[in-house]
Amino acid sequence: MKKVCFYAILITLIFGCDSSTKKTKITDYLNADASAIIKVQNVGSLNGNINNNPFLQQLESSSSYQNLSKKLGLIQYLKTEDDIYVSLFKDKQDSLQFTIITKLKANLFDIDSLPNHSIETLNYQSKTITKSTVDHNILFSVIKDSIFIGATNQELLNSTLKSPRIHPQLESLVNSSSDENQLSVLINKKEDNDIRSLFINSDIATKSLTDYLFFDVDINQNEILINGVTRSSDSTKKLIDAFKNTFPQENRLSQITPANSDGFLSLTFNDFNVFHNNLKAIEQLDSIASHPLLFDNIIEAGVIYEKDIQAVVLNSLDIYITKDALLNDQDILDTYRGVDILGFSNPELFKQAFNPFINYTKADKYCIVDNFIVFSDNMDLLQNIISSYKNQTTYSSRNHYNLLQEKFSDEASILSVVNYNILETLLNRNLGDDLNFKLDNYQTSGIQFIYDSNFAHVNAVIQKAKTRVYENSISESSSIKLDADLLNTPQLVTNHVTNEKDIVVQDINNNLYLISNSGKILWKKQLQGAVLGRIEQIDMYKNGRLQLAFATKSRIYVLDRNGKDVSPFPLKFNDAITQPLSVFDYDNNKKYRLLVTQGKEVFMLDAKGKTVKGFNFKNAADNIIHQPQHIRIGRKDYLLIKTAYKLYILDRTGKTRITPKNTFNYSPEAMYLYKGNFATTTTNGKLVTIDNNGNTASQDIGIIESHDLVTTSKTLVALSENKLRIKQNTYELDYGNYSEPKIFYINDKIYVTVTDIQTQKVYLFDSNAKLLSNFPVYGTSQIDMENMDKDRNLEFVTKGESDTILIYQIN
Repeated sequence: MKKVCFYAILITLIFGCDSSTKKTKITDYLNADASAIIKVQNVGSLNGNINNNPFLQQLESSSSYQNLSKKLGLIQYLKTEDDIYVSLFKDKQDSLQFTIITKLKANLFDIDSLPNHSIETLNYQSKTITKSTVDHNILFSVIKDSIFIGATNQELLNSTLKSPRIHPQLESLVNSSSDENQLSVLINKKEDNDIRSLFINSDIATKSLTDYLFFDVDINQNEILINGVTRSSDSTKKLIDAFKNTFPQENRLSQITPANSDGFLSLTFNDFNVFHNNLKAIEQLDSIASHPLLFDNIIEAGVIYEKDIQAVVLNSLDIYITKDALLNDQDILDTYRGVDILGFSNPELFKQAFNPFINYTKADKYCIVDNFIVFSDNMDLLQNIISSYKNQTTYSSRNHYNLLQEKFSDEASILSVVNYNILETLLNRNLGDDLNFKLDNYQTSGIQFIYDSNFAHVNAVIQKAKTRVYENSISESSSIKLDADLLNTPQLVTNHVTNEKDIVVQDINNNLYLISNSGKILWKKQLQGAVLGRIEQIDMYKNGRLQLAFATKSRIYVLDRNGKDVSPFPLKFNDAITQPLSVFDYDNNKKYRLLVTQGKEVFMLDAKGKTVKGFNFKNAADNIIHQPQHIRIGRKDYLLIKTAYKLYILDRTGKTRITPKNTFNYSPEAMYLYKGNFATTTTNGKLVTIDNNGNTASQDIGIIESHDLVTTSKTLVALSENKLRIKQNTYELDYGNYSEPKIFYINDKIYVTVTDIQTQKVYLFDSNAKLLSNFPVYGTSQIDMENMDKDRNLEFVTKGESDTILIYQIN
């Protein structure tokens, strides 16, 4: 929860009517007087994503954060996976106050175990209020209709309970947040004074730009994405309304802006006169007296920034008509690389036409480069623009800008793009600080506004530049730090929305995480115990949407894509579950069978958690030493249940299908279908095979009691001491502490992997026991490997440090 406090502060610092009083749902208690309303979905995963984002971590060093974190400190003690609404206010002394609203649940706000705490019960205006204090931080709270409502003072709490419901338009904005994002923010610029400006030109004040900003925030390791809307209220005129009744055009200023400049601002419209008349009404601008025809064919205007100098750029639909408007300004001052640089007689024209978007008044020179007319007072800047355009060293030629553009619309009414130096300037301006951020990797950031009918879409991106990768190299694409040490090995699961792969893992506090292939923590859920074995996926409703199915020692869980329990799960068991959950789909028709093992007993359930009638196997002679398995040969199904001294080979109903003719002391290794026979090992390392008639064979394959075995139908892999056998080839490893080997069959190729836990090395071999190039790499657990995204490269996931997951890409 500490990180939620951090993000609330970040929003405060950087982003600075229905009269009904009947309140029945959470959003009814939101207050229109708040300067910001923050909605958090799955607070645990949001904390992790903030913790894994280096950009946000740097902001923690600001004095503003240090001062305000104490005010919001109590929020960290809320324990819930439900949505949380935090509303921020400034009181008459300009001090931050807040309310917090969420669904009531058991132990939601439990501070009894904390030192320096107190809990009092107060009566205030006929209400019973709880006053909670921890280290001088106070929260007043009430419970109403199973809703927890808290505030930093009694007056604000009373106002929250009694004030009219929030305006339906604002409520609809809050409710429009995407389920895929963990954070949504509504900024009320009528009440907020902390966001000063989002642009290089500080005269474009946010308070003048709009009244309301609402956006979803998507945070992952390498980027922050913002998508939302903005609008002015019906009673005010804001700068965003200058684009009313215009259509955004393609932003082309990147094609003329030198890559070594600080950034640019682009404004587009299909009709300059409509735009200018709107802006005149908002800003009380004078009519354009000179050069009235210069803007007639202009569809884009903007500014290029380079330190303390600027250039104004016009993009013309018909450069020949635009040239005619400059016939009185034909005094050639210089010719650079075949382009004439001429004098311009009205340098204040652009402020008259575009203020405050463009307030530059020194443009006494200009040049024409294709369809762009560029104005500036600085000859060096004009020459830099000409040479960059001809050498194709502009923003549009740079990979970091193109990556930014992938997240943006091609056509925007306003587009502002800045480099890392200006990003730092903007942060310090809005934070009211003077920090030295390390933002060299954030080469290009941007924000765009796309005007629609009486509102504008907003998109913003702050992202790290991607590191160049080379063919046959191994690159670490993500490092994800959890809130606690890992309990088990990271595992890949299918994302049914994207058909890509996500990661599921559990920490030592029994929190289960779902993490995207880009390193974003999608959710975090507290479980009752450690997950046994691998997590399975089922399509319970046969609609293509996959659920996670698994067992702990006392429960069977089925979770949906969002980490929510799927009814009637979880199922609670009094006796201990002793093996991982086995999931069978005999005919690939999604008629699942869930097998639960408790010591000697096996229970079969359907996907709804009900006992399957007709499955007659109940007890083995001894404790079962491996989870039940299903192997299909031809049209016959075989269920395999293994104890230390007996192997049960059953049909679907639990009746014996094959009885092995000999008995063995079986190892806990799995059963495999190898070369047409069932195969496993004995405790002393012998390979045992059993055919369809129960005939058995025992073979010495050169392994000892301490061993691991895994096979495909044709490939056998065994690890014993430091010898890794793959088919008939043996690779001699250094002596160490090795994980179980794994086989991956991907794109018609066999890969074999093993990890030396002691020396923290991950090995990857081909089917001939040849170590692949650039291996081993750093890792501390077994890996899981697949093509996790839609490119052609394979990725694998492993444990790094005790609390860290690593994603590697094989290039």
